[in-house]
Amino acid sequence: MLAWTIYISFAGAALLALMPKGRNDLSRWLALAVAVAGLALAVAGFAAGMGHARQVIVDLPWVPSMGIHFLLAADGISRVLVLLTGLAAVAGVLFSWNVELRTNEFFAFFLALIGGVYGVFLSFDLFLLFVFYEIAIVPKYFLIAIWGSTRREYAAMKLAIYSFAGSAMVLIGLLAAYATAGSHSTGLVELGHAGLPASFQMWAFPLVFVGFGILAGLWPFHTWAPTGHVAAPTAASMLLAGVVMKLGAYGCLRVAIGLFPHGLDPWGFSLAGIGSWRDVFAILAVVGIVYGALVALAQTDFKFVIGYSSVSHMGFVLLGLMTLNQIGLTGAVMQMFSHGVIAGLLFAIVGRIVYDRTHTRRFAELEAMHLSKRLPFAAWAFVIAGMASMGLPGFSGFVAELQVLVGAWIAKPWWTAAAGVGIVVGVAYTWRALQKAFFGDVLPSAHVLEQEHGHKFAAITWPEVTGVALLGGVSLAVGLYPRILLDAIEPAVKTLLAGGGR
Repeated sequence: MLAWTIYISFAGAALLALMPKGRNDLSRWLALAVAVAGLALAVAGFAAGMGHARQVIVDLPWVPSMGIHFLLAADGISRVLVLLTGLAAVAGVLFSWNVELRTNEFFAFFLALIGGVYGVFLSFDLFLLFVFYEIAIVPKYFLIAIWGSTRREYAAMKLAIYSFAGSAMVLIGLLAAYATAGSHSTGLVELGHAGLPASFQMWAFPLVFVGFGILAGLWPFHTWAPTGHVAAPTAASMLLAGVVMKLGAYGCLRVAIGLFPHGLDPWGFSLAGIGSWRDVFAILAVVGIVYGALVALAQTDFKFVIGYSSVSHMGFVLLGLMTLNQIGLTGAVMQMFSHGVIAGLLFAIVGRIVYDRTHTRRFAELEAMHLSKRLPFAAWAFVIAGMASMGLPGFSGFVAELQVLVGAWIAKPWWTAAAGVGIVVGVAYTWRALQKAFFGDVLPSAHVLEQEHGHKFAAITWPEVTGVALLGGVSLAVGLYPRILLDAIEPAVKTLLAGGGR
């Protein structure tokens, strides 16, 4: 069932690519139908998999001489992230309803990216996972370079270079693991049980973790993220923050930690209190949390605030991974899902609802527009999304960040104290952005007053309302009843920690 999320996404992309130009409405509805079908399959697969361990979906020989299989499987972690991808796909189509330039090609690249993401989350063969991982990179470039704004060519190329550099590091590590294991299999389970030497894991782990971590926004390799988010069209921003960054975090968990657990063992010596790769990457995660929040606080461009906030929130995912305990890893997966939903909503509000009507993202200009009165729906949607982003109780972010912080405290209490600084600053930049963009007290000039009386913003459309309700409702539902995801995530994390999920 879940395998069809991949098949229909690529089939939809092919149909849209072959569709004659000028059929914009048909392109939109076809893209929405494919995205909704993918979400329906993701929901059905999630529900059917509750209470089950890893289930093999498809297992076909692909390159038998090298032990490469077309192996698709799913455990609780995979199912939750496939569900996130389905939600992001539907919301992305809804918030791209106004795309007029080469509409069929836009949605073809969009669905090809979605198909690649589904493939990564369901692949349990390393070669197959890497293929889908690379497939997801190519559409990102074109979505930004053709339909983006604000130095779009530079942003697209920077993202591509960073992505392929990280992919090269991952490929080197995976080829080395395959050769060292001598198992003639690229299956995750087989390689995980191949007994890779601890000395090999000690250098392979940081290589693969950084390779995947680049796409996850690991500091200091994060600089592609804010630039890419700002340049990307709304749907691409939503996908970059919502699911593409999760590909990197998923690779860090499933591949780097799953295959090379001894790479996190102590080195046998300590330098300034740092005695393992676990310490190194935990510190980088904490720096990312605080740095991203502080830079977001200083931004004058609305979209850059959300871009740097994504770096900060992804730091919680990476910190949760480094706790290496049940609650911290569970929180990391929950944060992947939560941030995917919330960041998608924030980028949709800023990039589609606000920018497409005001044609500016500068706080100095937005302050004088009194958007709380002229775009009340956008203002209150951002209030809800902002509360979710800050991790207020009742939203998914609260459950996720609480688990990460508790897991970090169990590992090393100072990690929690340092990450707490990022949370406090996060409250500050969120309320600052809310006040400046929607509830500014700057008196409008005579020119602005004339514009307000003579020009009304376009009415909020049904796709926008539907998209906001979908993403906001999901964050609220998970926040009020987190067990709906935890019951799937916890057994999978427990199995992975025990060495059986590799």
